[in-house]
Amino acid sequence: MAVSFNSPGTLMIHKLESIFSLADEEKQAIEELPIQVVDLKSGQDIVRIGDHPTQSCLVLAGFTCVYKLTSEGKRQIMTLHVPGDIPDLQSLHLNVMDMSIASISPCTVGFIQHENLRDLCERYPRIGIAFWRETLVDASVYREWLLSVGQRDAYPRMAHLFCELLMRLKAVGLVDDNTFELPITQADLADATGITSVHMNRVFQALRADGLIQTQGAQVTFPDWEKLKEAGDFDPLYLHLERASAA
Repeated sequence: MAVSFNSPGTLMIHKLESIFSLADEEKQAIEELPIQVVDLKSGQDIVRIGDHPTQSCLVLAGFTCVYKLTSEGKRQIMTLHVPGDIPDLQSLHLNVMDMSIASISPCTVGFIQHENLRDLCERYPRIGIAFWRETLVDASVYREWLLSVGQRDAYPRMAHLFCELLMRLKAVGLVDDNTFELPITQADLADATGITSVHMNRVFQALRADGLIQTQGAQVTFPDWEKLKEAGDFDPLYLHLERASAA
């Protein structure tokens, strides 16, 4: 059953606790963070390469992506971020952004001033450790995506991505009976997996024909988790989740 959250802080806590155990006082401090909530349309940049941000964003609903463009304007999506993620947490310690982050679906984000995050980490050093672990897990996901794009064929590449999203969304309580909302176009998924939109359409058709996915509108369902994992050569170790099960 999918979980609903009463506040942005609660969602952040739920995500952090999937990789790090927090004390009650630390949770309370996160709940008290001032967070400015903003609704975004799909395709809006949140930060761009070269920006000097003074705040970080928490994804509250929908999906965002990290991307870069070639000089010819070709886009490579480096990773997707789901509710509970803080895609630009590294901007706390890097003065300039070397990547762009955009909404890839209609979404809601919460902006947190860096000064408030730094103060939180100074008062509660273990929260700083949790944030550090969050950035390390992000780096682990980047490595796995690099392996997928470089060495997996399109079919297992897409099956692997579905496995990853299922695990990450389940960790924050947003999966119901192996079903979740995926309001992302096939063109966007093609940019994320390094294949053409036409090829992505063929991969979707093959996954459906093999009974690995079912779609209804923006909803996607995975009837056979074990078969999906096998098709995607999926091992969840790289996600370092302490609290998640997609069984």
